[in-house]
Amino acid sequence: MQDAYWVYLILALTLAAFVWGRFRYDLVAMAALLGGVLAGVVPADEAFSGFGHPAVITVAAVLILSRGFEHAGVVDWIAEKTLKAGSRPIWQLLVLTTTVILLSAVMNNVGALALLLPVAVRVAREHGTSPSLLLMPLAFGSLLGGLITLIGTPPNIIISAFRAGQGDGAFRMFDFAPVGVGVALAGLAFMVLVGWRLTPQRQGQASADELFETSAYLSELTVGESAKAVGWTLRELREVCDEPVPVLAVLRGDERHSGYRFYGPLQAGDILLLEAAPDDLKLLEDKAGLTIGARPEEEGESASSEAPSLDTEAMQLVEAVVRNDSMMIRRTVSQLRLLNQHGLHLVAVSRDGARLKQRLREVSFQPGDVLLLQGDENGLGDSLATLGCLPLASRKLSLGRPRQLLLSVAIFAVAIAAMMFDLLPAAVALSLAALITLAVGVLPLREGYDAIEGPVIVLLAAMLPVGQALETSGGAQMIADGMMTLGSGWPPVVTLVALFVLTLLLSNVINNAAAALLMAPIAANLASGLDVSLDPFLMAVAVSASCAFLTPIGHQSNTLVMGPGGYHFRDYWKLGLPLSAIVMATAIPLILLIWPLS
Repeated sequence: MQDAYWVYLILALTLAAFVWGRFRYDLVAMAALLGGVLAGVVPADEAFSGFGHPAVITVAAVLILSRGFEHAGVVDWIAEKTLKAGSRPIWQLLVLTTTVILLSAVMNNVGALALLLPVAVRVAREHGTSPSLLLMPLAFGSLLGGLITLIGTPPNIIISAFRAGQGDGAFRMFDFAPVGVGVALAGLAFMVLVGWRLTPQRQGQASADELFETSAYLSELTVGESAKAVGWTLRELREVCDEPVPVLAVLRGDERHSGYRFYGPLQAGDILLLEAAPDDLKLLEDKAGLTIGARPEEEGESASSEAPSLDTEAMQLVEAVVRNDSMMIRRTVSQLRLLNQHGLHLVAVSRDGARLKQRLREVSFQPGDVLLLQGDENGLGDSLATLGCLPLASRKLSLGRPRQLLLSVAIFAVAIAAMMFDLLPAAVALSLAALITLAVGVLPLREGYDAIEGPVIVLLAAMLPVGQALETSGGAQMIADGMMTLGSGWPPVVTLVALFVLTLLLSNVINNAAAALLMAPIAANLASGLDVSLDPFLMAVAVSASCAFLTPIGHQSNTLVMGPGGYHFRDYWKLGLPLSAIVMATAIPLILLIWPLS
């Protein structure tokens, strides 16, 4: 049993690193894998077998197909319909949450949320609804939708592959549906009828201008005849301030030049419209000779220091939220070379629904931060994608080409049929569908590679051998024996509930895929020890691993809405705790009905 204790130590350190969040979860998973090899609990020749595991291949194929739906216009067509939800918040909530549940059933749930998040923000702004009312139920709905099908969420794929490894055959595409649909409907009904009252009603967050109050922070600085800045470029001006101060515009006579496009020398009489802290304004005044609020007087017009209104369209401003896998996390503007490398000015940062007041160069970005950025309209999308940010600004919906839309749906439908009639395994059918999607041009090859989220693939591939080590070392059996000893005399259904609660709590502090990988072998040993069917225990793990409703760190969907919704950490359990209880109260009877213990 010495190997089991090594596995426990590695898993304890891994879970601590996941909760700490200092290092990305894919790096933590890889460290756990290599630690297992060094400790001798993971065979060296099998260390990287996870990269060829059917579960990993299936997840990669699903990510490509999800991006194909987006590119073909399938999701935009659905999103366009949701914009007609009406002005009543309860109808907006019903339409948006139902839509994300349906989308999450057939595509990656984070991708489904990412596509509907801008739509929800737009609906909130157009109808004066607080986004905090809509976004948390939207995130939770994306998790519920993933329960319905095999491809809806990685835990389902993992559990299906684990069952196949036990010799019972893999779960099929819609084997999860009887339980998943019931749980999703119960969760939807609760959130629409009761749960929305438990979300924070934070008014004033719906408007970008109200959130950032950008115009209140704008200043005019005039380049006088004797100013040192005459002949300087904007880059030289920024170097004086030692801060990436966004010069939003340069006014020269009747012409207005966007700051990110202005490369020539400054001239006397130019007016710079910028955002800077008071100490930076003083520095620019002292070292560059600029005059704050002094506008050259024209005949019949007196000088005015009033900041002009912000023309967001002319400025090409965009709001974006930092994703969990963003390269910006724990890095600053200067470390990212945001302007020089990505062509973006950082104008403001909002965290937990409030604008940060600290100097921009000192901000270390966190997942869920909402950024106000300025850049070239043509390059904004690529820059945000590279940085790992999700745009929140109202985007024009592109319905794609009808031929591509129908073709993408047809390819997916054929793959599903092949899986349903056992013509091909899930990994093969979905990989073939992804290949055809790329080959016929529904999705460009480059975007196909971009769609495969490296951190998720590495996490799954690295944790699979570690999860197997938990089983082969006897560690899973020891935990199962301990649970059965603790609950000696309990009926199997109580043990099933205990497994459900334990997995649910674990999924709220670590990645849900990792939770499923760790709990699946424990579930198998519990079922074996109780001499009951394995299926209800695996289904309990699949459902509970995807119910991370209590914290913003349990799932990417929760983190993505934290900034735009202005939520605090404590807001999640207020809705998440009763929703978790509703899910468990619905799931356990359905599991026992569809997948009986004997």
